[in-house]
Amino acid sequence: MSTTTTNPGAKPGTAPTGPGTPGALTQRGVLAQARELTPQFAEGLGVTLAIAAATTIGKLVVPVAVQQTIDTGVLGPDGPNPGRVALLCSIAAVVVAITTVTAWVVNSRLFRSTEAGLAALRVRAFRHVHDLAVLTQSGERRGSLVSRVTSDVDTISTFLQTGMLVLVLSLGQVVLATAVMFVYSWQLALVVIGCFVPLVIIRNKLQRPVAAAYRQVRVRMGELLGAVSETVVGADVIRAHDAASRSWRTVDAAVEAHRKQAVKAQVATATTFSTGVVVSGLVVALVVVVGTLLGVDGDITLGRLLAFLFLAQLWVGPVQATTEVLNELQNALAGWRRVVDLIDTPVTVPEPPADRVRELPAGPVDVRVEDVAYTYPGTDKTVLTGVTLHLPAGSRTAVVGETGSGKTTLARLVTRLVDPAAGRVLLNGIDARDLPSRELHRRVVAVPQEGFLFDATVGDNVRRGKPGATDVDVRAAFADLGLTAWLDGLPDGLDTPVGQRGERLSAGERQLVALARAHLADPDLLVLDEATSSVDPATEVRLQRALEGVLSGRTSVAIAHRLSTAEAADVVVVVDSGRVVEVGPAVELAHAGGPYSRLHAAWTAQHS
Repeated sequence: MSTTTTNPGAKPGTAPTGPGTPGALTQRGVLAQARELTPQFAEGLGVTLAIAAATTIGKLVVPVAVQQTIDTGVLGPDGPNPGRVALLCSIAAVVVAITTVTAWVVNSRLFRSTEAGLAALRVRAFRHVHDLAVLTQSGERRGSLVSRVTSDVDTISTFLQTGMLVLVLSLGQVVLATAVMFVYSWQLALVVIGCFVPLVIIRNKLQRPVAAAYRQVRVRMGELLGAVSETVVGADVIRAHDAASRSWRTVDAAVEAHRKQAVKAQVATATTFSTGVVVSGLVVALVVVVGTLLGVDGDITLGRLLAFLFLAQLWVGPVQATTEVLNELQNALAGWRRVVDLIDTPVTVPEPPADRVRELPAGPVDVRVEDVAYTYPGTDKTVLTGVTLHLPAGSRTAVVGETGSGKTTLARLVTRLVDPAAGRVLLNGIDARDLPSRELHRRVVAVPQEGFLFDATVGDNVRRGKPGATDVDVRAAFADLGLTAWLDGLPDGLDTPVGQRGERLSAGERQLVALARAHLADPDLLVLDEATSSVDPATEVRLQRALEGVLSGRTSVAIAHRLSTAEAADVVVVVDSGRVVEVGPAVELAHAGGPYSRLHAAWTAQHS
């Protein structure tokens, strides 16, 4: 039975999307989903818009003051009136000052609401990445995933905190300026609007290539971050194989691809913007010409004409700014689309419904794998087929097989890092899909072949296995593993920094810390993906002895790349081409003439 589910937050009528399918949502769909994902943006928006409207009204005071000053203060029927001129100028100055304050208030309110919304969006996207199955995450380069939570959201932030304010104020200014223009001269108002009607009509056609170009800019940025992060993380391998020039070419190619796409997007933007500039210049010229003719005929006063020129600028400027902001909007929408696509990626290892939640009884876990099959997501490549196993509580099982046989996938199914495409995995008789992930991963712990360490101290990394553990608890974990001497040999003991990804320690030392972390967690089922493969022979012997005590009283499954691990297990499971072909004690299988016999013979010859 398939366990693939769609994201509960996905909108009806939209196809499931994933990290690899940017742009799958329509522009309207992106905006609709963004409103639901980040309701913080709308908090207090009505008040902010009201203050913004007051700010916009204040901008109209200047042209009105100009008209009144010229027509009634300078060219009035009784001649120049300095007192009226001073009064009008004073009123205009006060209103402009008030407008400055209200503009600051609008900015402050907008920044607070957008930062709250963006923080929620980052958290939602980050948590969703962790909800995705391991293989789903592996389907996209890590740098690209990081770019969705960082640079793509930053693009949205830039627009919301600059462009959106300009857009809101500009639209309000255009509406109010239009109304006042019709009051002063309906003829000139029609001239201004008539010049921009063709631009509005063709705007959508101009915006399509801009939107497409900016979508590709975001994609290229993700690829660039992926290439850079891969080169930085793999620096040792690059140096070891003298592959620096090849890596540089890869990064250079990603940089060049981003540069070309960014230039293409900017050219499309410049085309749209230049069209607005041309129309804006045409408007001013026509207003001067037509206004002069109207003035000659006595249809408009000098004050009204001058005021109208100010109004035309208040109208043309926002229209031109709006055109530019709409281009920036395309970049923000492209980033938002990528974030929404990520959040819409189906969670293939979902939490169980409330009515199916079960609790795992304490104690060693009995594991049953019943007719399980697994296929890589989005492909028809079957990794496991018809796997049925019983691992009794408290038993020690070693899973062996050639590379690519399906050993690690079997371990991922037991720990529920992935779900089977068919069949089920039972832990103490409970379907693993009915166990909440927090409960499951508290009781079932996996130690991967390459122990990952966080950029913290040795003690902090071990405490990840049991939050709240004291230094005494951590030291006891190392003592149980027989690693006290190694711990005391570190520069600062438990307080020794391990560096990013544990790079200050050797591969074997990182594995020691990972084992201590797993031991401190005290799981009921421990899965080891050949956790001792990175340590030196002397340390391996010491660990094997320590693990005898650590594994006592709990169920364990070890993915064995070394048959020395299999020799110490109660039962050996041999996997070949995605199927379980042998199960039994190592001693019996070594003489059974099957696949394990061949593996054992090759191992014996290698170590003889």
